[in-house]
Amino acid sequence: MTITRFSIEYDAINSKNTFTNGDMINGRIIVEVSGETKIQSLIFRGQGRAKVRWTENYGENDYRDYWATETYYDIKQDILRESRHDGTEVIGKGRHMYPFSFRIPDGILPSTYKRARGKIVHKVKAELTQSITRKTKAHFTFVSKADMGIPGLLQSFNFITDSDNFLYFTGEALVVTVEINNNSSRTVKPKFKLYQKHSFFAQCHRTVYTHDILKDKAEAVEASSGRKTVTKVITIPGDLPPSILNSHIINLDCPFVCVLEYCLSNITNGRKLGWLVFVLFWLFYLGC
Repeated sequence: MTITRFSIEYDAINSKNTFTNGDMINGRIIVEVSGETKIQSLIFRGQGRAKVRWTENYGENDYRDYWATETYYDIKQDILRESRHDGTEVIGKGRHMYPFSFRIPDGILPSTYKRARGKIVHKVKAELTQSITRKTKAHFTFVSKADMGIPGLLQSFNFITDSDNFLYFTGEALVVTVEINNNSSRTVKPKFKLYQKHSFFAQCHRTVYTHDILKDKAEAVEASSGRKTVTKVITIPGDLPPSILNSHIINLDCPFVCVLEYCLSNITNGRKLGWLVFVLFWLFYLGC
């Protein structure tokens, strides 16, 4: 007989429908059949995996693909066990619901992530085997807990800020204080930039792209004015994805830089500008 529906669903545990390390996910596999049907097996799986892939051009007609995968967990449960001598289970006509429950591991797991060159997927799936195997799945959003043991996460840097903590939540105010000792003959203009850095790794190669989050500027520091203190309060946008520091093939961090813009010389109908760029620190942040 025909299987008319085969799906899997899970229950939300909060208003954002997100999960984190150690959470229990409960749900059900739904099988609807039009008549008595033989099934060899029904398997549940909870999985967390990452995949990256991109193409690089090394010249005319010379394109190379780079790809890699990484598995963080793969939990398997037998829902319908073989009960007959011929290796099949018979289910009757109608709608059948098979509950499942699994706990997300407490280990170091990266958050859900999706971009053109890579993705990190957390999902529940079911596999129903007859003469062929049918599969169904449902993705869930995973937000990793902060792992304070990640190297460099709370490392101090030789710049003056309001604290030595470089772990922030989205929506939180970031206070940055920079001392500028301007004994030059040029006025400098401090500018600040916060941006995302996406890195992908495969087959001993890396590709990187960046995305500006916000830009801001402070008052100019006049020439020969000596030591001045510049302070900016910047609010981290509330819709940013969490940093990813615990995957071998995908990395997402957030450098915060200060650019000192100054005039090198006058030219006809304009100015020639120079820049000194300082990476103040890498800002690691959580999504919620």
